[in-house]
Amino acid sequence: MTGKHSFKTFIEILLVSTRLGLTSFGGPVAHLAYFKDEYVDRRKWLDDKMYADIIALCQFLPGPASSQVGIAIGMMRGGMFGGFLSWFGFTVPSIIILVIFALLYQTFSLGDGTFIHSLKIVAAAVVLHAIIGLGKKLTPDRTRIAIALAAALIMLLYPSAWMQLLVIAGAGLLGLRFFNDKTETTVKPFPVSISKKVGVGSLALLGTLLIVLPILNRLTDHALLNLFDTFFRVGALVFGGGHVVLPMIEREIVPQGLLSSDQFLAGYGMAQAVPGPLFTFASYLGTMLGGITGAIVVTIAIFLPSFLLITAALPFLNELRKRASFQKVLIGVNASVVGILLAAFYDPVIKSAINSGEDFALAAILFALLSIWKFPAWMIVGIGIIGGYLIQIISSF
Repeated sequence: MTGKHSFKTFIEILLVSTRLGLTSFGGPVAHLAYFKDEYVDRRKWLDDKMYADIIALCQFLPGPASSQVGIAIGMMRGGMFGGFLSWFGFTVPSIIILVIFALLYQTFSLGDGTFIHSLKIVAAAVVLHAIIGLGKKLTPDRTRIAIALAAALIMLLYPSAWMQLLVIAGAGLLGLRFFNDKTETTVKPFPVSISKKVGVGSLALLGTLLIVLPILNRLTDHALLNLFDTFFRVGALVFGGGHVVLPMIEREIVPQGLLSSDQFLAGYGMAQAVPGPLFTFASYLGTMLGGITGAIVVTIAIFLPSFLLITAALPFLNELRKRASFQKVLIGVNASVVGILLAAFYDPVIKSAINSGEDFALAAILFALLSIWKFPAWMIVGIGIIGGYLIQIISSF
């Protein structure tokens, strides 16, 4: 027993998150769907409103949103160590794959496009299932449906991380204006054991590192410290998740001649094909730049800001959720999240996954198996891969 959290709880968190880390293909939007299926629908660790509030919080924060949602759920279930175990299980499988890929880069082929494309079709089915589930809960009336549709339209017309922040902020203001009759007098609190003092200390540490690391880097000019500084800044300051972070990392590495464009893109392609967060692409880069040591340094650097930000935010979110004004803001924000997910469902999920009638048919079958026959997500992944290869065989005749 550690505090009020038992050894059994820690093992449960690790096993569940590791299974998600081995089966959660399809990027951050799909990850949120897998999390909802596992943590909310099956295990009842939190309810739909808590889950929506966690997603809304992580949308406001820089860094990998799906990883932060997993860390937050782990912290709610098992404290600080539970948050670490949740991250470890979800992230380490893809780290191992990408590190091995980097070490064997010269002889290891990226593999077959059918495999990768099949996973994208799986993601399309999973994301649609998540949007419908969240939409029923978070957009039950015309006003919230209108906010969601407006958010989707804006994100489709002006897709950028900064526009996403503006959409979320605007939806929060609309919530403050229109949802006076939707607030709750009793709100189920988050089971968070982190104190506000620890939260403030975590935020102070983040700010200190952002100031001190560049100074130390200039004074010492050490290769590993330079890597840590670069990837820590990326993890702490980039909004929009894995796809947004890639061009920023590319500008830090390729023009300086540290890696070739082909090497960079090879790792990016492999990162698309593995489960878990896209931020683990950094582990591949760290291996290419500094071996196993480089992989460890870079992985810690890019994910550490997420731990510090979630630790800082969770204690205060519990108090804010009790206030009527904050509840109204969150209602608007949650509606906009449905719209943002809807826009992401079209671009990049549908645009990259559905290229033919056969692709659409496979996606429809997978969606039916998931939503009607309640097949588990890991089984949907396997069926989707088999289906992708069958489509390739049939189309070759």
